[in-house]
Amino acid sequence: MSQETRPAATSVRLVPWSEEDAGLLRALNAPELMEHLGGPETEEQLERRHRRYVGLSTDATAAGRMFRIVLLPEERTAGSIGFWSTEENGEQVYETGWAVLPGFQGRGVATLAARAVAERARAAGLHRHLHAFPSVENAASNAVCRRAGFELLGEQDLEYPPGRPMRCNDWRLDLLGPGTATAPGTTGER
Repeated sequence: MSQETRPAATSVRLVPWSEEDAGLLRALNAPELMEHLGGPETEEQLERRHRRYVGLSTDATAAGRMFRIVLLPEERTAGSIGFWSTEENGEQVYETGWAVLPGFQGRGVATLAARAVAERARAAGLHRHLHAFPSVENAASNAVCRRAGFELLGEQDLEYPPGRPMRCNDWRLDLLGPGTATAPGTTGER
């Protein structure tokens, strides 16, 4: 089934990252999914990332969380998303990032998940803004930001992974401003 004929997603649930999600992280490490992020990671890098994700999901300080995206009503794992604290222009903010498995792309899963993770970041209450920094060349992720209600602030240069320059768009969502009601099609465990 091509992306054009895949049914649109209607709802997602965010499930905190767990030890059992290591296989998902390996599946998300495919070359086509890592194209805008410097390419696939080594097994050692994946293990470090997995440990960090598990740690975020058990951190009671709400400095960030990682999640498995579950498509409803199918109850199928579709990808990952999370948010974490960082500094942007001298302000403490949350940053978000996501990856959706190829079989679920083009169905609105990432947009629903971005809205759901914004609700989680809002509920954590540590920072006013949630940022996303997709590559300027990543049309799909930039479209997710736009559809999820983020405001485009402009382009900037980042290094991701460290040592690899990347031109990205800086998208920002005001977690305390207008439109802070729970978005339709999102649910989750707290």
